[in-house]
Amino acid sequence: MPDPTPAAPNAIQRWQLAIRPRTLPAAAAPVLVGAALAYSQGGFRPLAALAALLGALLIQIGTNLVNDVADFARGTDNETRLGPTRVTQAGLLTPRQVWAGAATAFGLAALAGVYLIRVGGWPLLVIGLLSILAGVAYTAGPFPLAYNGLGDVFVFIFFGLVAVGGTTYVSGGSLGPAVWLAGAAVGALVVNILAVNNIRDIASDRAAGRTNLAVRFGRRAAEWEYAAMLALAFAAPLVMAAAGQTGPWVLACFLALPQALGLHQTLRGGLAGPGLNAVLGQTAQLALRYSLLLALGITL
Repeated sequence: MPDPTPAAPNAIQRWQLAIRPRTLPAAAAPVLVGAALAYSQGGFRPLAALAALLGALLIQIGTNLVNDVADFARGTDNETRLGPTRVTQAGLLTPRQVWAGAATAFGLAALAGVYLIRVGGWPLLVIGLLSILAGVAYTAGPFPLAYNGLGDVFVFIFFGLVAVGGTTYVSGGSLGPAVWLAGAAVGALVVNILAVNNIRDIASDRAAGRTNLAVRFGRRAAEWEYAAMLALAFAAPLVMAAAGQTGPWVLACFLALPQALGLHQTLRGGLAGPGLNAVLGQTAQLALRYSLLLALGITL
């Protein structure tokens, strides 16, 4: 008997596809590390940390929705797409619906930001506005960052330095050297999520005029980027511990090293096409696992 035709996704499933839950660890990871740094310094404000987590997740969701509709409008997402389903390209949601969803997510993030501004003052207003602006400008607007070779820089700054530093500050901690090292470590691992995505989509990105490291210099350069980001992520806690900025428990994050090396080896093995989707998801899991271990080590 032939397999029955799969049922069309319902409204909830369509929005689940649109917000891409598997990308959310990238937003949660730096907040966990920033909260741990604030806790280790005393005077921890748990409600502020929770609001920062909520805001980060909502900005990530809004950014995902903008990416979905903007990439479709530019022709990047088409029938040759190798990645997970994009709802606008698949006709599951209209561009107007997706834009409305993005506006809702950013609006809710702004509400969380109101509380953070009351706690942390005007610096949190600046961080919030820049984060939302960058989320939109990543693939939309007159100068989309991802189409002009600045995607990696955006990710490193906003998912690393800004997210860790902002969370530490608003949660009651000071911005010492450990904050920037930890932010660089987390940002590096989130950059690797983008690196795998760029390797998978070299052909379609080149056809759409999207410039990034993989398109400009080839797959091997993106593989070297992946290795360099891993080296940065695991060097940072060594420096933090050696300089006495944290205790030796911070090296607990090295429990994630075998997974990191395995993923790099898989990537170097030449895996291509849809097969890289699994590596993409595992790289996101690595970023979260590393951040959980780093946060635990900082707390201890």
